[in-house]
Amino acid sequence: MTVRYVLDGGQVGTLEDFWQVAGESIGCGGYFGRNLDAFADCLRGGFGTPDDGDFVIEWRDHEASRQNLGYHETARQLEMWLARCHPTNKDRMAARLAEARAGRGPTAFDWLVEIIEEELPGGLRLR
Repeated sequence: MTVRYVLDGGQVGTLEDFWQVAGESIGCGGYFGRNLDAFADCLRGGFGTPDDGDFVIEWRDHEASRQNLGYHETARQLEMWLARCHPTNKDRMAARLAEARAGRGPTAFDWLVEIIEEELPGGLRLR
C-alpha cells in the first residue's frame, strides 16, 4: 500500500519552515535533518520513508511555497552558505548568489522539487 505524505505549502515561508513541515510529515520522529543532502537521504528510504520507496509526496498549496521559496529566499540561503562555505567554494557560491539576486537560476523551491524528482521519480504531486 502506497504511503502518502502531505506537505502544507501554506506553512512554508522559508526554507527553514520547509524543513519543519517536511520533518513533521515525512521525517523520522519529526526530524530528518535541515539541509538538502539530509532531505535527499530521507527520500531514499529508512529515515522516515519506506525502504521500498512505495510512497508519494503531495505538496498542497505548492504555489505559495514556490513564491515564498523564490529568488529572495534563495539569495538569503546562499548568503548564509557563502558565509560558511570552504574558501575554495567562495567564488562559485558568490556567483550563484549574484544570479539569485538578479532573479536568474534555480530557486530554493526548484532545489527541493529536483531532489524529490531525482529520489522519487513520479512520486511528487503538486496540488
